[in-house]
Amino acid sequence: MKSLKATGHQLADSAFQLTVLRTEVAETLHLPLFHEKMRGAGLFPLLPVEPAVLQINVGKMCNQVCRHCHVDAGPDRKEIMTRATMQQCLDALAQTNIQTVDLTGGAPEMNPDFRWFVEEISKLGRKVLVRCNLTIIVANKKYHDLPDFFKQHGVEVVSSLPFYSQDKTDRQRGSGVFADSIKALKMLNAVGYGQEGSGLVLNLVYNPSGAFLPGSQKSLQDQFKRALAKDFGIVFNELYAITNIPVSRYLDYLIESKNYAGYMEKLVGAFNPVAATGVMCRNTISVGWDGGLYDCDFNQMLDLYVASPVQHIRDFDAAALGLRTIVLNQHCYGCTAGSGSSCGGAVA
Repeated sequence: MKSLKATGHQLADSAFQLTVLRTEVAETLHLPLFHEKMRGAGLFPLLPVEPAVLQINVGKMCNQVCRHCHVDAGPDRKEIMTRATMQQCLDALAQTNIQTVDLTGGAPEMNPDFRWFVEEISKLGRKVLVRCNLTIIVANKKYHDLPDFFKQHGVEVVSSLPFYSQDKTDRQRGSGVFADSIKALKMLNAVGYGQEGSGLVLNLVYNPSGAFLPGSQKSLQDQFKRALAKDFGIVFNELYAITNIPVSRYLDYLIESKNYAGYMEKLVGAFNPVAATGVMCRNTISVGWDGGLYDCDFNQMLDLYVASPVQHIRDFDAAALGLRTIVLNQHCYGCTAGSGSSCGGAVA
């Protein structure tokens, strides 16, 4: 028990030191303010369009601890959305024409009311998208039937797979993750996911494993499709190439590896006004595990609530939210660099 307490203190000290270092680095790095960059492109203030996606974080508990995770999710996280808050989400959804509900976490499947929530969303006739980390499917017997459950409700599955080789995947997501991910993908393929003509959509997500921007999404997709089909007989629909956003655990990695300044300068230098017009915060409303409302999942992790009197799902008012301006900060450079980045991959 003593060793566990000591480890906890060490982690707390390390987190405090990183916070101090993070502040010091940010203050000494003289980069143009993101909102000024947007103003120069004629895009400030950034305004929302009609919402098409309700993205809901149902909890930060996860069976993995990935080094790039912007949610800082893990097995020790206790933040879980209650059924009461889920019902508030359903009530809000029923008031809108939003057709897609994007469920995320942590591992969203670890929320005890996850299946009930998916069923209730389906009853409203909305498409359910689940961000599945794959390994949860094989982690425990109670999750082994997830492919069949997803199929039953026509769930679109979006799964992170950093690379089509074991070394790069395990380095980013933990030892054994690649092997378990391959098992899970085969289970999804077996019930029809990713198979031509099945209507069951399986998309993969690629995040760079270092301090650099993703390459061409189309080129990466072609590489992944060839390698996974050849080596494992696995098929999928699309690959999303997503830029790592400098917040939370990935920001800590940048600071510890002394890559923060270089990475931020890279993002600023790659600012693309075309990508900036299509950022996901414009057509997405993000709901935190406690019901708080945000412009995007990244703002949610930074406690940057929507700039509106309506800041909780229980008070949902689509008209009022439509009058807000998008809350911007320096991390937004990540979504507007190069081909741009969103939860659906490149935007330009």
